[in-house]
Amino acid sequence: MTERIPDDISPGAKDCKSDNLIRLGEFRALWAAYAQSVLGDQLARVALSLLVFERTESAGWTAATYALTTLPALLSGVLLSGLADRFPRRTVMIGCDLVRAVLIGLMALPGTPLPLLAGLLVLAQLAEAPFGAAQGALLPSVLGDKKYERGQRTMLITYQAGQLIGFAGGGIVVVWLGSHVSLGLNALSFLISAALIRLGVKARPVANAEARQKRLHTQVRSAAALIWSDPRLRSLMALGWLAGFIVLPEGLAAPFAQEAGGGAASVGILLAAHPAGMVLGAALLGRPQVGDERRRRLLGPLAVGANAPLILYWAGPGVGTAALLLMVSGVFSAYQITAGATFVLLTPADQRGQVLGLARSGLTAMQGIGVASGGVATELAGSSADTIGGAGLLGTACAVLAAVAWSKARGRGTGTIPLRA
Repeated sequence: MTERIPDDISPGAKDCKSDNLIRLGEFRALWAAYAQSVLGDQLARVALSLLVFERTESAGWTAATYALTTLPALLSGVLLSGLADRFPRRTVMIGCDLVRAVLIGLMALPGTPLPLLAGLLVLAQLAEAPFGAAQGALLPSVLGDKKYERGQRTMLITYQAGQLIGFAGGGIVVVWLGSHVSLGLNALSFLISAALIRLGVKARPVANAEARQKRLHTQVRSAAALIWSDPRLRSLMALGWLAGFIVLPEGLAAPFAQEAGGGAASVGILLAAHPAGMVLGAALLGRPQVGDERRRRLLGPLAVGANAPLILYWAGPGVGTAALLLMVSGVFSAYQITAGATFVLLTPADQRGQVLGLARSGLTAMQGIGVASGGVATELAGSSADTIGGAGLLGTACAVLAAVAWSKARGRGTGTIPLRA
């Protein structure tokens, strides 16, 4: 018999009486902090790219600086996410916000040397992983299991909407305000986030008091063993890591647009198509008629559907058709919300921070490897469309394997991890 993930097993769920999550004070504070931080981050990425390009006139240095906005999270996801289990999660989030506010504020100062700018950026990004781990581990306590996935869906829609706004207007705002003022606004967004969390989220004791006594390598090894010992967690993580294939068209948007005969505006259209599809998919899958159990049953087919449209790039589509394919892929990619939420609910509360950190670090690595491999393959093959089509085929094959693994693991229902929040 299939073991059903319980919907209401956390005391926090009893407090979630309203169907409108935004009416819940703690969630509203977390959401508001996250929403304005996402907009600030998008603004800062554009500002930083323009600032570096203005000083160096080098596309290579600009790309390398942009990469520094994501790559440090790979290291900190392994080494620093455990802070969310060692200390109260609200405290970790506030501390990370204050650290980033100071560092980004220093970056905003005119005349900051580029090497110092890069160093400050790396340090600021190191705080992203423990913040994300603390936030992800705290949400089940705030919402309870029954509403947790809905909360995750709201956060993802907020993130994707922030990306769309950033793609559409970030450049215009940065040109209007200037790079240094834009970075200053990003620093301010972290201060606002810290204040919202401090005032709007209740203080809770540390999730795992014994974690402070453990050495770092012991904590990391324990989290890795936890994932590996449960086939459900392994298959869910594999479903999440499929994003390494799906992100490839984003990394190759500029060369594909040129190859397809589109102009500079085509790049923005291609970049916005997938996030727009994910917003639509999240809305469709989030309907009450679908239900939690049905969403979990559909994880495998949806993962296949997220990769399969990319195969059609082999037909040499134009920009419009390619954007449609990316939007369809985005609609199916909304399965990531359910996969991620289920992964969290299957993880013991006192280890969620470190486990989430490992999973997200792996996801970051897969995305980085995917984009880097796509760039090399395009150089060798001479066609970004063929590269994306090949990634779609390989991703579809891997999605089928992950779907079968999830179906078997879920059907057995014999995992070793207790379902608790």
